[in-house]
Amino acid sequence: MKNTEEKFALIGAGPMGLATAKTLIEQGIDFQGFELHQGVGGLWDIDGPKSTMYESAHLISSKRMTEFADFPMGKDTAEYPGHRELKKYFHDFAEKFDLKSRYVFGAEVTSIDPLGESGEGWRVCWSDLDGDHSAIFAGVLIANGTLSEPNMPVFEGEFAGEIIHSSKYKSARQFADKRVLIVGAGNSGCDIAVDAIHHGIHCDISMRRGYYFVPKYVFGKPADTMGGAVKLPLWLKRKVDQKILKWFVGDPQSYGFPKPDYALYESHPVVNSLILYHAGHGDVGIRADIKELDGHTVRFKDGEAQDYDLIVTATGYKLHYPFIRKDLLNWQEDAPHLFLNCMHPERDDVFVMGMVEATGLGWQGRHEQAELVASYLRGLREGNSAAKSIQVEKAKEFERETGGMNYLKLARMAYYVDKESYRSAVTKRSKALKREMA
Repeated sequence: MKNTEEKFALIGAGPMGLATAKTLIEQGIDFQGFELHQGVGGLWDIDGPKSTMYESAHLISSKRMTEFADFPMGKDTAEYPGHRELKKYFHDFAEKFDLKSRYVFGAEVTSIDPLGESGEGWRVCWSDLDGDHSAIFAGVLIANGTLSEPNMPVFEGEFAGEIIHSSKYKSARQFADKRVLIVGAGNSGCDIAVDAIHHGIHCDISMRRGYYFVPKYVFGKPADTMGGAVKLPLWLKRKVDQKILKWFVGDPQSYGFPKPDYALYESHPVVNSLILYHAGHGDVGIRADIKELDGHTVRFKDGEAQDYDLIVTATGYKLHYPFIRKDLLNWQEDAPHLFLNCMHPERDDVFVMGMVEATGLGWQGRHEQAELVASYLRGLREGNSAAKSIQVEKAKEFERETGGMNYLKLARMAYYVDKESYRSAVTKRSKALKREMA
């Protein structure tokens, strides 16, 4: 690989990696992409080595609220497409913008190390079928995703059956002739529980806390496309949305679910109507948090007990950047502390792309992040005053764009932002950069 010193290394060809590649090309920033799998799509390619996808997985946001603005999904695409449709979508996206030619596929990045201070280059090491390699790059853009490293809980006692994380769940056939306990009632946990209801002997779901449930459709339209025309203050939006949820969902406690111990939007809601349907029909049992395991018996903290053959822990994922030291990403507690979730406060040659989550952010919100970073790199190269302003701003103390929201103190919420506040902050700076480039 020749003449890499002026290029950036881009790690990952999932949705965020592809968006970053596209915007780097648009801004004239040279780069070399690396992808572990043999194709694009990241976790949405169920055959990928790091994919945590399962056969019944679909988007929990509608296609119009999720798609890239300059590459809309086709009219024949389902409102909530499954992973096979999305794999094709990303393949077509890469083809349209000629992104595949910029990647080395089947390449596992093993380490990235700075050669000195910001701007002095990085050594990137990787392995592929031809062996081990290394090269010097101007900088690195990390877009390897946030949903590949399982957050596996530790339980007291020993279980005589099988325990797997949801990342190892692929097909409902795994539930055949089994008594199943799902641990965790987030979106994946509820999806998987519905599969277990139909294919196992019995299914329960263990919950540490309550959740807010959102239907996928309201008046026959995707729920996330309704409203939004009038911007309301947070306190009023919560009040209005809670009233709407009560109309269309009712009270989840009446189905046996625990009451949430936090306010609406302080954690990601569950977009799943089927779990409520099945709970109402007695098809799934709602259980308390686990106290201990004893053979096939699971004892719960409320004193109840039940026997199971399989436990699936749908307990989420941890941020995982195994090829770079944590101190190089300004880690603070459960996540890197970066300006607008992507820019290092002191360095201009390392970026973490896609380490951002928000209700309704979609891929367009992430594309906007990529546009900002690509424009910033170009602005620095051209001596853009807006880029210099960002450089000064990010070197000062800053907070996440939470919009005043008190998110739960959980690892999965450590990089959560408020969609409106975040997109406004990103696009404001992108516009300032682009005005000088015009």
